[in-house]
Formats: sequence, structure tokens, C-alpha cells
Amino acid sequence: MLRYTLMRLGIFVGCLVVVWGLVYSGLAPRGLGDSNGLWIILLAMLISAPISLVVLRKERDRASEQIVRRVDRAKVNLEANRSMEDTADDTARAQGQTS
Repeated sequence: MLRYTLMRLGIFVGCLVVVWGLVYSGLAPRGLGDSNGLWIILLAMLISAPISLVVLRKERDRASEQIVRRVDRAKVNLEANRSMEDTADDTARAQGQTS
């Protein structure tokens, strides 16, 4: 998961540098007034999103599988805890009825 995040961040930073270079060289339009920095960031986000979608497909699938395994493991642990509580509750009720 960390690997995917770092790769995604790397693509964004690369796009940010390219967009910054294009804006300051005059090949891409500048933002309005004082919004130039925000314009560069938004444009870099807009460009990096589809690139990440295509380039990081396998890494995203690996991260997704990792998350599914963690969720499944948490469900198993939760069910085990529930069954332990049910057993303890049933035992306590049974002892209370015999007393």
C-alpha cells in the first residue's frame, strides 16, 4: 500500500514539475491574478490522475488484494471474539441457573 502511494506521489510530483515548467515558459496558460500556484497544482492533479490510473493498474490491484486480506482477517478475528463471548455468556447463564 505504501509503495502504491509513493508511486502515485512520484507521478504527481513529476507532472507538477512539467506543468510548472510549461506555465513559466509560456507554453501553458497562467492562472488568473494570484491563483497561479493553485492553477499549477490543479493542472498537475488533472494530468497525473489518468496517468496513475493506467500506469499503476497492477500495483493498485496488489494493494487492493492486500486490503481484502486484512479485512478478511479482521472479520475472522471478530467472529472468533463473538463466539468466545457467546460461549462465556452461555456458561455464565448455565452456572446461574444451576445455583
